[in-house]
Amino acid sequence: MSGHAYETGRLNLPFVGISTFGKRPYQADWSRIEADVAVMGAPFDFGTQFRAGARFGPRAVREASTLFSFGHAGAYDHEDDCTYLGSDVRIVDIGDADIVHTDTETSHANIEAGVRAILKAGALPVVIGGDHSVNIPCIRAFDDQGPIHILQIDAHLDFVDVRHGVRHGHGNPMRRAAEKDYVTGITALGIRNVSSTTQEGYEAARAMGDDILSVRQVRKLGYDGVLARIPKGARLYVTIDIDGFCPSIAPGTGTPSHGGFLYYEVLEILQGVARDHEIVGIDLVEVAPDYDPSQSTAILAAQVLLNFLGFIFHTRSQR
Repeated sequence: MSGHAYETGRLNLPFVGISTFGKRPYQADWSRIEADVAVMGAPFDFGTQFRAGARFGPRAVREASTLFSFGHAGAYDHEDDCTYLGSDVRIVDIGDADIVHTDTETSHANIEAGVRAILKAGALPVVIGGDHSVNIPCIRAFDDQGPIHILQIDAHLDFVDVRHGVRHGHGNPMRRAAEKDYVTGITALGIRNVSSTTQEGYEAARAMGDDILSVRQVRKLGYDGVLARIPKGARLYVTIDIDGFCPSIAPGTGTPSHGGFLYYEVLEILQGVARDHEIVGIDLVEVAPDYDPSQSTAILAAQVLLNFLGFIFHTRSQR
């Protein structure tokens, strides 16, 4: 995309070429990342308890992201009256972490290595899952980055300790995160209906610093009320499970739960945290494209990530 124009050179339209994220440059050598943002796929779904298929999420989100690759000079938003993700924001796609089938620990270690490489390069890591267990190695990679607070957008609390001997499945990531001394707390938004976590799990989550709000509670509080509950000055890692959205707009996921967020509800929250906090990492998980022939779930995921990145770097440019 960079350097192209309609008048000269190649058009590089969305439906041609290689589907990197946003049609940004591909960097295969993780020791040579020079960017503000590095996007990595984590096509791992062995942690699922019901419907698999999120291993194809990174590929689907990348392909969907090409829909938004027209922006040769960034993307102008008339509501905000500003241009997002111009040529001054360097985004690269570093491909996928190696996944070894049936081997959770090796696969997670490879994901962790990718996030560490991004952090070492001074870039913002954006990880596309994969099931929500990929958050576990992502958070592990922050052990030398100073304190972080996690903002979770999700239908499920994901605070299971151990179930049937499983500690690193997609129902465990927030429990594993809360155990880290550098994770100062969790703000969980969208938690609703029949959950993957027992009452005891909710009690443990609150005792370990998890502030839990359902979709209805978020709507009652309003955006300002929700944002006020996130500790002031916290450095935020944002984890977005696509099932946090209502399956009426995001059916392509393994564990859909009705009554979820709509697009602008999440967008307003993300714009608020980008304005008020330093965003240190992002993952977006649980897109399972085979359950959505319309591809709208993958398009939603790509749109959310690109908008969020736009908010983050616009805020940085104003400081």
